[in-house]
Amino acid sequence: MAFQTFPYAVLHAFAEQVFLKMGCPEAQAREAAAVLLSADLRGVDSHGVARLSGYVRLWKGGRVNAAPAIKIVHESPSTATMDGDAGLGLVVAPAAMRKAMEKARIAGTGWVAVSNSNHFGIAGCHAMMALEEDMIGIAMTNASPLVAPTFSIERLLGTNPIAVAIPAGAEAPFVMDMATTTAANGKLEILQRKNEPAPAGWIQDQQGNITTDQHGVKKGGALLPLGGTREQGSHKGYALGAMVDIFSAVLSGASYGPWVPPFVSFLPVADDMPGKGLGHFFGAMRIDAFRPAADFKLHMDQWVRRFKQAETTEGQEAVIIPGEPEAKMSVERMQQGIPLIDAVVSDLQELAAAMELAPIA
Repeated sequence: MAFQTFPYAVLHAFAEQVFLKMGCPEAQAREAAAVLLSADLRGVDSHGVARLSGYVRLWKGGRVNAAPAIKIVHESPSTATMDGDAGLGLVVAPAAMRKAMEKARIAGTGWVAVSNSNHFGIAGCHAMMALEEDMIGIAMTNASPLVAPTFSIERLLGTNPIAVAIPAGAEAPFVMDMATTTAANGKLEILQRKNEPAPAGWIQDQQGNITTDQHGVKKGGALLPLGGTREQGSHKGYALGAMVDIFSAVLSGASYGPWVPPFVSFLPVADDMPGKGLGHFFGAMRIDAFRPAADFKLHMDQWVRRFKQAETTEGQEAVIIPGEPEAKMSVERMQQGIPLIDAVVSDLQELAAAMELAPIA
């Protein structure tokens, strides 16, 4: 498939200009662009600039407040609940994570639940904010209902990702960032652009049968929980996705289950929503609230090295530490540029024309 490569600075500047055109304050536009591009840098192409036009459509549809007044609606010494005022999740989420870290500086740990938000990009970006202060970061969010619980044909959950970022010393940090489905919806969108079938176990059709049709969800089917089938543990993926939904939305006052607002602007928002917008949940844990940070990092380095030394199956080079491929990809793409498939480039050029911006080049 043909693609073009663009420097990070070019794509960041373009995304920032789009957010400014939407009416975002300058600092928020800059941060939203950085959060969005963090996905492209880490190789999660489905959640980066490929989704920029989707945020614009939500804004045009009146579902995104470009200049939100994010506020705390409930608070304790170590916890807070925040209302995102329908802002971009790319802006609301970092604000909430900073509040969790602020709580952790005082109480040792900090926990923040968020309602009335929108899609926040990749969860790992927010969890990794804690690494800068020798904290463990946790981030999760509910999402558009595209997932059927085990044994169901109804779409009641989102891909509902969980991210955990843990600092190390000389070694790179441990960064887990995973959907609670067999595959994130964004990966399905990539297959649709490439016109390639979906692997078995990603999707079921309207009758609940496994299908490899990459358009299966659009045809009334559903994504499957992590595991794919009951025999392979889909009930565990379902339980993880449900946990994220409860932590992110039932706890915060956001909408949950089948009432979560869809990311696509052409689908209507439910009239009987039990809460407000999308929900997120963040945690920050200060390492020295448990043991000296230097000691912890020493042992994390040992943990990483021992796992990388694990005996491997034939033909494999080494065990991979969660976050390791993404970290390498970030370095490479910052130096060599970010590749975008032609379909995404065309979409961005159409967006530039519609918003009266110079085309990316």
